[in-house]
Amino acid sequence: MHLSILLFFMTVMLSAAELEWADSYSEAVEQAKEEKKSVFVLITSETCRWCRKLEETTLEEDEVIATIDANFVAVNVVRDIDDYPKYLKAKMMPMTYFMRTNGRVAHGVPGYWVEEDYLSIIGDAVRKLNKKKR
Repeated sequence: MHLSILLFFMTVMLSAAELEWADSYSEAVEQAKEEKKSVFVLITSETCRWCRKLEETTLEEDEVIATIDANFVAVNVVRDIDDYPKYLKAKMMPMTYFMRTNGRVAHGVPGYWVEEDYLSIIGDAVRKLNKKKR
Protein backbone atom coordinates (compact mmCIF):
# COMPACT_ATOMS: atom_id res chain seq x y z
CA MET A 1 0.00 0.00 0.00
CA HIS A 2 2.73 2.48 0.98
CA LEU A 3 4.70 1.66 -2.15
CA SER A 4 1.72 2.39 -4.41
CA ILE A 5 1.18 5.77 -2.72
CA LEU A 6 4.86 6.59 -3.12
CA LEU A 7 4.79 5.60 -6.80
CA PHE A 8 1.68 7.73 -7.36
CA PHE A 9 3.32 10.85 -5.88
CA MET A 10 6.54 10.25 -7.80
CA THR A 11 4.55 9.99 -11.05
CA VAL A 12 2.68 13.20 -10.29
CA MET A 13 5.90 15.02 -9.46
CA LEU A 14 7.62 13.83 -12.63
CA SER A 15 4.70 14.77 -14.85
CA ALA A 16 4.43 18.31 -13.48
CA ALA A 17 5.59 20.86 -16.00
CA GLU A 18 8.47 23.13 -15.12
CA LEU A 19 9.70 26.28 -16.74
CA GLU A 20 12.97 25.75 -18.55
CA TRP A 21 15.40 28.44 -17.38
CA ALA A 22 18.64 29.32 -19.14
CA ASP A 23 21.68 29.53 -16.87
CA SER A 24 22.54 33.11 -17.82
CA TYR A 25 21.29 36.09 -19.81
CA SER A 26 23.89 35.58 -22.54
CA GLU A 27 23.01 31.88 -22.81
CA ALA A 28 19.31 32.78 -23.11
CA VAL A 29 20.02 35.20 -25.96
CA GLU A 30 22.13 32.66 -27.86
CA GLN A 31 19.56 29.89 -27.36
CA ALA A 32 16.73 32.22 -28.44
CA LYS A 33 18.62 33.06 -31.64
CA GLU A 34 19.08 29.36 -32.39
CA GLU A 35 15.43 28.54 -31.65
CA LYS A 36 14.08 31.71 -33.33
CA LYS A 37 12.35 32.78 -30.12
CA SER A 38 12.32 35.90 -28.01
CA VAL A 39 13.82 36.29 -24.54
CA PHE A 40 11.84 36.33 -21.28
CA VAL A 41 13.87 38.01 -18.54
CA LEU A 42 12.69 37.84 -14.95
CA ILE A 43 14.67 40.07 -12.60
CA THR A 44 14.30 39.21 -8.93
CA SER A 45 16.13 39.88 -5.69
CA GLU A 46 17.05 37.50 -2.92
CA THR A 47 14.83 39.20 -0.32
CA CYS A 48 11.74 39.94 -2.42
CA ARG A 49 8.61 38.23 -1.11
CA TRP A 50 6.64 39.13 -4.29
CA CYS A 51 9.35 37.48 -6.38
CA ARG A 52 8.94 34.27 -4.40
CA LYS A 53 5.15 34.49 -4.72
CA LEU A 54 5.38 34.88 -8.52
CA GLU A 55 7.85 31.98 -8.74
CA GLU A 56 5.84 29.71 -6.44
CA THR A 57 2.37 30.41 -7.85
CA THR A 58 1.97 32.02 -11.27
CA LEU A 59 5.17 30.60 -12.77
CA GLU A 60 4.13 27.12 -11.62
CA GLU A 61 0.86 27.15 -13.60
CA ASP A 62 0.86 24.78 -16.59
CA GLU A 63 -0.63 27.28 -19.04
CA VAL A 64 1.87 29.98 -18.06
CA ILE A 65 4.75 27.53 -18.40
CA ALA A 66 3.54 26.27 -21.79
CA THR A 67 3.03 29.81 -23.13
CA ILE A 68 6.46 31.00 -22.00
CA ASP A 69 8.25 27.87 -23.25
CA ALA A 70 6.48 28.06 -26.64
CA ASN A 71 7.47 31.68 -27.29
CA PHE A 72 10.56 32.47 -25.26
CA VAL A 73 13.81 31.32 -23.83
CA ALA A 74 13.48 32.22 -20.16
CA VAL A 75 16.15 33.45 -17.78
CA ASN A 76 15.84 34.47 -14.14
CA VAL A 77 18.52 36.93 -13.05
CA VAL A 78 19.11 38.31 -9.58
CA ARG A 79 19.45 42.09 -9.36
CA ASP A 80 22.92 43.29 -8.33
CA ILE A 81 24.34 39.75 -8.57
CA ASP A 82 23.90 38.29 -12.06
CA ASP A 83 25.29 39.67 -15.29
CA TYR A 84 22.64 41.21 -17.56
CA PRO A 85 22.29 44.51 -19.46
CA LYS A 86 22.20 47.40 -16.99
CA TYR A 87 19.65 49.25 -19.09
CA LEU A 88 17.15 46.69 -17.83
CA LYS A 89 16.09 48.68 -14.81
CA ALA A 90 14.38 46.94 -11.94
CA LYS A 91 13.31 49.52 -9.41
CA MET A 92 10.35 47.33 -8.48
CA MET A 93 10.55 43.60 -7.91
CA PRO A 94 9.93 41.32 -9.63
CA MET A 95 10.44 42.86 -13.08
CA THR A 96 9.62 40.96 -16.26
CA TYR A 97 11.02 41.95 -19.65
CA PHE A 98 10.06 40.50 -23.02
CA MET A 99 12.91 41.10 -25.45
CA ARG A 100 14.18 40.56 -28.94
CA THR A 101 17.51 38.77 -29.31
CA ASN A 102 19.13 42.07 -30.35
CA GLY A 103 18.50 43.35 -26.81
CA ARG A 104 15.56 45.53 -27.70
CA VAL A 105 12.78 45.51 -25.11
CA ALA A 106 9.32 44.96 -26.54
CA HIS A 107 7.44 45.01 -23.26
CA GLY A 108 8.22 45.25 -19.57
CA VAL A 109 6.03 44.89 -16.52
CA PRO A 110 6.81 45.15 -12.81
CA GLY A 111 5.31 43.18 -9.98
CA TYR A 112 3.49 40.03 -9.08
CA TRP A 113 0.52 38.96 -11.23
CA VAL A 114 -2.01 36.16 -10.93
CA GLU A 115 -2.15 33.58 -13.72
CA GLU A 116 -4.95 35.14 -15.79
CA ASP A 117 -3.39 38.61 -15.75
CA TYR A 118 0.14 37.31 -16.42
CA LEU A 119 -1.12 35.30 -19.40
CA SER A 120 -2.70 38.48 -20.76
CA ILE A 121 0.59 40.35 -20.31
CA ILE A 122 2.50 37.56 -22.06
CA GLY A 123 -0.04 37.62 -24.90
CA ASP A 124 0.44 41.38 -25.30
CA ALA A 125 4.20 40.88 -25.41
CA VAL A 126 3.97 38.09 -27.99
CA ARG A 127 1.79 40.28 -30.23
CA LYS A 128 4.29 43.16 -29.97
CA LEU A 129 7.22 40.87 -30.69
CA ASN A 130 5.48 39.32 -33.70
CA LYS A 131 4.72 42.67 -35.34
CA LYS A 132 6.96 43.38 -38.27
CA LYS A 133 9.39 46.23 -37.90
CA ARG A 134 8.26 49.35 -39.68
